[in-house]
Amino acid sequence: MGFVLDGLETEAYDRQYDDRTLLRRILSYFRPHSRTMIVIAANIMLNSVAGSGGPILISHAVDMLADGPSTLAVGVLATGVLLLGVAAWGFNYVRQLFSARVMGEVVLRLREDAFHATVGHDLSFFDEHPTGKIVSRVTSDTQDFAQVVNLTLNLLSQILLVVILSAWLLSIHAGLTLLLVGMSPLAVATALSFRRIARRVTQHARRATAKVNAQIQESISGIAVAKAFRQENAIYSDFDGTNRQSYRVGLRRGLTLNTIFPIMEMSSGAGVALLVYAGGVATRGGWLTPGNWYLFMQAVGFFWYPMMSIASFWSQFQDGLSAAERVFALIDAEPKVVQLGAQASGPKHGAPLRGELEFRHLRFGYSEREEVLINFSLHIRPKELVALVGHTGAGKSSVARLVTRFYEFQDGDLLVDGRDIRCLDLLDYRRQIGLVPQEPFLFSGTVRDNIRYSQPDASDHRVSWAAEQISRGHWLMDLPAGLDTDVGERGANLSMGQRQLVALARALLKDPAIFVLDEATASVDPFTEAQIQEGLETVMRDRTAIVIAHRLSTVKRADRILVMRQGRIIEEGTHDNLIAAGGHYAELYNTYFRHQALDYRPWEDERAPVALVAE
Repeated sequence: MGFVLDGLETEAYDRQYDDRTLLRRILSYFRPHSRTMIVIAANIMLNSVAGSGGPILISHAVDMLADGPSTLAVGVLATGVLLLGVAAWGFNYVRQLFSARVMGEVVLRLREDAFHATVGHDLSFFDEHPTGKIVSRVTSDTQDFAQVVNLTLNLLSQILLVVILSAWLLSIHAGLTLLLVGMSPLAVATALSFRRIARRVTQHARRATAKVNAQIQESISGIAVAKAFRQENAIYSDFDGTNRQSYRVGLRRGLTLNTIFPIMEMSSGAGVALLVYAGGVATRGGWLTPGNWYLFMQAVGFFWYPMMSIASFWSQFQDGLSAAERVFALIDAEPKVVQLGAQASGPKHGAPLRGELEFRHLRFGYSEREEVLINFSLHIRPKELVALVGHTGAGKSSVARLVTRFYEFQDGDLLVDGRDIRCLDLLDYRRQIGLVPQEPFLFSGTVRDNIRYSQPDASDHRVSWAAEQISRGHWLMDLPAGLDTDVGERGANLSMGQRQLVALARALLKDPAIFVLDEATASVDPFTEAQIQEGLETVMRDRTAIVIAHRLSTVKRADRILVMRQGRIIEEGTHDNLIAAGGHYAELYNTYFRHQALDYRPWEDERAPVALVAE
């Protein structure tokens, strides 16, 4: 059945925890609630005492019936059994109430730890692992973790009941009690023999569920593309295959775990038959009263029930342990971006950076087999506007991602104001970085909310100021409700150009010392492009700016143009100097930028069709 598990490999950050380590880790989340756990334990003990008292009273009633008891005595025993039942219910209710509170807080903390670890990872982590699988660990796995504790508390209550009954039975007939106790190793061995198998099949089931979640997340995120190419049937077919695989894995898990039921029932039946015979012989010989024989037969059920619970709930127990293991693996995953220190970015904590950047013989690749930047060196002066140009794959975006500290480089140095970027306080440093990606991401809410995202404590006046600085605020007139316009999910209610204007205002509100822009205005109309260019002038003024340039207007405005090819800078200079040199930049200009010039006349250029297609 190996084909059933195709595509359900472990993630690179997964790890195996032995049961002792796993349980110790789980218990660490309960230490802050030790007092409440003492209350829970006390109610478990009282519930066990009340639960074991019922069968003892009933056994006395059976003996009394043989002697012709009075109505009063029977009434007293019946009342006693009723009161013990009510007490057991009350103690169990209190235990369940406190347990629910503790479990809610534990799951809350565990989910916070998992989410905190997730958002703390660098972007390479999300490049390597599907979002849906990560979401599955933070949500469903943390919730299923609670089942381990609830099951443990239930088993603890049952085991205490067994201990109390065993002590009572030992005082009645030591031989039968030892015979009853002697059956427990068989029950435990039978249940525990399935431990590894159960852990393995439940892990496979969780991976299958995570794969389904990832498939759904990706399909919904790309539904617009799927509809544009009429691929609804194709994505359904892919989902159907993944869903059926999940069904097969779940079926295999269910069949494997349910195999233990017949075995445990057979073992229990054999134990009951043995005690029926031994108890009957003892009763007939006068060594045991009928009531005590009844008590022993009742004890078989109480004695075997915890063992049966381990078997019957073993799937839940292994689900919880597997879920905990997956969550802890996510929490313990080691980030690739590691800070060696936490120095304040400026001369004083919170002081702005000057914006000087220097790459020294830097080597970087997204994987061990792929090197993007090779022996890369570059010095960017404070408040200098640098434009990066080159064909796709030249390494332009990689330079920007290293400056924002989204990825870790493998060798060399990257200095910010003369200090190693790995020694800076990362949160403080990123507060002084303004980033506008090629496709700006907007969160659900209003335009005002999205601008304020960079400075949550900014006043409405400050937000309005930032918006009006971009193209003198003219773009706000095209929004139905101005700054209070709802952007929709991922900014779906706004055009691409309007999203970029919102992103520029967001960056300006942050007042960064270093501005990074992956410019992409080729898909907007000329009027919106003019608004964006005017907004860029405002944002980049008096700041160090690194622009991955796609438009001629930005390239010509740059203080320095860096021409990149295969991870190296092959040319640098101003627009006019590079054109005059007739090198690689001149080729890029004729291919991508020439037709954007105001004096461009395509009928005079035999290369015009190539330029238009390239753009």
